[in-house]
Amino acid sequence: MKKIGILILFAFLVFQVQAQQKTAKKTTGVVLRFNETTFQYGNIYYASDGTHAFRFVNAGNEPLLLSRPRSSCGCTVPSWPKAPILPGDSGTINVAYNTHILGEFNKTVTVYSNAPKPVVLHIRGKVIPRPKPMLPVKQTDKGGTPVKK
Repeated sequence: MKKIGILILFAFLVFQVQAQQKTAKKTTGVVLRFNETTFQYGNIYYASDGTHAFRFVNAGNEPLLLSRPRSSCGCTVPSWPKAPILPGDSGTINVAYNTHILGEFNKTVTVYSNAPKPVVLHIRGKVIPRPKPMLPVKQTDKGGTPVKK
């Protein structure tokens, strides 16, 4: 009976040590977390500002190094911080869409870093023509009596 109790206690201790090692492995390294990975512009006017800032934080315990983010086409241009992002610090990746192209768009920017997996950012929307300016309309008195001079 003592041997069984000691064996169960030993197995429990081994299990506890392994569980602690697994959780320690999960929290080490770089963890890149974005507030959002998809932005919906909706309808935006032709030749307007098509820039959006994707905010992120380094939730790991090592410095984050961003390499060049890759966009799905030349109409989408990302800009990113070149300096290392220390643990707990945050930053932004600005994505600018060329709003001189009319119509719907659905573009991606893939962010590569020293984190285990790349992150894909999405932008969606529709560029519509600007409304034509309306000329002022002259007020007229229809049915009124003309004034004689």
